[in-house]
Amino acid sequence: MNKTPRSNRTHIAIFGKRNAGKSSVINAITNQKISLVSEVAGTTTDPVFKAMEILPLGPCVLIDTAGIDDFGKLGDLRVERTYDVINKTDIGLIVFDIAQTEFEHELKLVKEFKKRQKPYLLIANKSDIHDTSITFSDTFKKDVVHPVSAITKEGINDLRETIGSTLQIEEEKFNICGDLINAGDLVVLVTPIDTAAPKGRMILPQQQTIRDVIDNDAIAIVTKEFELKETLAKLGTKPKLVITDSQAFEQVSADVPLDIPLTSFSILFARNKGDLNELVRGAKAIESLKSGDKILVSEGCTHHRQSDDIGTVKIPKWLKQYTGKDFEYIYSSGYSFPKELDEVKLVIHCGACMLNKTDMLYRIKQVTEKNIPIVNYGVLISYVHGIFERALDPFPKAKKIYKS
Repeated sequence: MNKTPRSNRTHIAIFGKRNAGKSSVINAITNQKISLVSEVAGTTTDPVFKAMEILPLGPCVLIDTAGIDDFGKLGDLRVERTYDVINKTDIGLIVFDIAQTEFEHELKLVKEFKKRQKPYLLIANKSDIHDTSITFSDTFKKDVVHPVSAITKEGINDLRETIGSTLQIEEEKFNICGDLINAGDLVVLVTPIDTAAPKGRMILPQQQTIRDVIDNDAIAIVTKEFELKETLAKLGTKPKLVITDSQAFEQVSADVPLDIPLTSFSILFARNKGDLNELVRGAKAIESLKSGDKILVSEGCTHHRQSDDIGTVKIPKWLKQYTGKDFEYIYSSGYSFPKELDEVKLVIHCGACMLNKTDMLYRIKQVTEKNIPIVNYGVLISYVHGIFERALDPFPKAKKIYKS
């Protein structure tokens, strides 16, 4: 579990005013001093992410945030970042001092969690020094308040159990392609190695897909695109599925017989991390784009861009070739996502391998609520290269949307 990628971990974020004891509560939950604790208000100035293993929760990411009552120009920016954390949060812990009497900021947080349909728990800290018989029903209505002491650990075990039951954590296989294959099947994975590939290792979607194949007792065969035809010829059994990097989709489609199902890592992750059906609708919207339209290209991570970078070089080139039109491109990367999208006519997103599903679904919702279509790299690439229908063969519902 220590090697579980951050994007596959449950994200637990802690919110509250400065000096409400947020960092102390995180330290108590984890039984480790992972957050800096100080009597000075505003010690935590930016969201702090820490991957942990917490029983009975399993692999998690704990997120400590700046105080929601911060002020001034910098304080306002910190509060904005704190609210942005809600987008990637699987469950929020809203901490306040058990003795406080004013709850404007906490109620605003509760409203945001309800608006975004995210689970949250209310935690009254410092029960070791204040009266625990205080009731908060008039303030928080039907919401249960959990009294704890970050110092004595009173109520912390119960809090861990409540977090687990709220998340309804289940032991299940991490499913990328497992529902498409059976035990003993051959799965061929086509993994080009170009200048953008990390030195000495494979990129995360390829690693995770290989692991998913193995977890489902199937056989993973890895090859580069130039060796694919030879690899298929040497197999004594027809593979159940071929999965390719999107950038090699056109060549791979030409080399894989039509009776062998073919899709891409990006399409699999579009389904696993987001909403494949919505991204298929986004691909169809390419047909209605006009010259001069503004397109946002967004990536969930930051990386050094190469001369043949997919987001800034290849995709604009492919769209130009497919549509014959010139578009205006803007770019974003990392954990932040632009809020001002009024002039954007299409969002093209990466495969989201570095984002958790909660964050990616929020991004899709944020875009579609403004009636802006969204598509991801792999879906777009297969669409503009004329192999979209074949790439959707393993996914009948998405294919029906495309054909409609």
